[in-house]
Amino acid sequence: MREFHISRRDIRTAQFVDVTSAPLASGAARLRLELFALTSNNVTYAAMGEGMLGYWDFFPAPEGLGKVPVWGFATVTESNAPDIAVGARYYGYYPLAETLDVIPRKTATGFIDTASHRAAKAVLYNVYTDITADPAYDSAYEAEQTLFRPLYATGWWAADFIKQGEAKSVILSSASSKTALATAHQLRKLGGAEIIGLTSPGNEAYVRESGLYDRVALYDGAASLKVQAPATYVDFLGRAELNAIVHATLGDALTRSIIIGVTDWASERGGAPLPGPKPEFFFVPTYAAERLKADPQLGAAMIQDLRGFYPASHAFVSAQHLKTDAEIEGGWRRLVAGNLPPRTGLVGSFQAAPT
Repeated sequence: MREFHISRRDIRTAQFVDVTSAPLASGAARLRLELFALTSNNVTYAAMGEGMLGYWDFFPAPEGLGKVPVWGFATVTESNAPDIAVGARYYGYYPLAETLDVIPRKTATGFIDTASHRAAKAVLYNVYTDITADPAYDSAYEAEQTLFRPLYATGWWAADFIKQGEAKSVILSSASSKTALATAHQLRKLGGAEIIGLTSPGNEAYVRESGLYDRVALYDGAASLKVQAPATYVDFLGRAELNAIVHATLGDALTRSIIIGVTDWASERGGAPLPGPKPEFFFVPTYAAERLKADPQLGAAMIQDLRGFYPASHAFVSAQHLKTDAEIEGGWRRLVAGNLPPRTGLVGSFQAAPT
């Protein structure tokens, strides 16, 4: 079985390795990953693999290495679990590896992996949904689901979170990233605020052409940014220097600062305390669970909007399929290096192992 191992010390160092699969344990099921996406979201998982979020902990790897999580579809190839049938197909959270062994507990729409090392993690990441019972599944848009389903959900809930602050201006860094696009898409639907995208010169044309932003500014121009108060800054980039400039420039107009991603994983983070509002880290599983308790109908609304976004996403991103180990490795390196065109969405699949 092939697994993609990434150095925890330097996520640019990564390669496929062959490992021997252990016999399937009693009560376990084995799924073979068939289709998955690689986006800057996966780079964020790797960059935040240690510490509070501990994304490396989901799928244990040899010392000093990690298996980055990906979202996608997998089919059960072996099962010692009475409620999990061979041939069933599930959407969920997998390691970038050919197979995953789970200890499933049956639910109405699939199962939850009850493996002990995942018990302390947010339940959202341990849920696997049978495509035959999945209201968000659309067989015509599987590639789009791997690319956008988790990112759109993050953007949708982030827009809901931002809306609570009644901002007149919302500034999004890394405006070309897929999660930022999803956030801007939903913010436009909600209305009431000017949406401003911050981006690099190389991505400026793409961000403007997306039609999702009312105004586009370059990072180099952040020091002269003018906005209507109250303003909310949403950081997908993770670049301390830019955050300091935005906070200082907006001054009293800035009332909220939200951290969501780290697309610029190699930049310096932290630094001196920022003037103005203290940055809040937005963690989707916690926020969504709280909002759904208050208003259960939000779940159905999010799914309806998500299904509508699958075809709409073609205006922003085209899927590029990776079918060999070399192509997948190359895709990862392009993502980490930050040189993947924003219009390209990487979708990978495993071919049969060489004989």
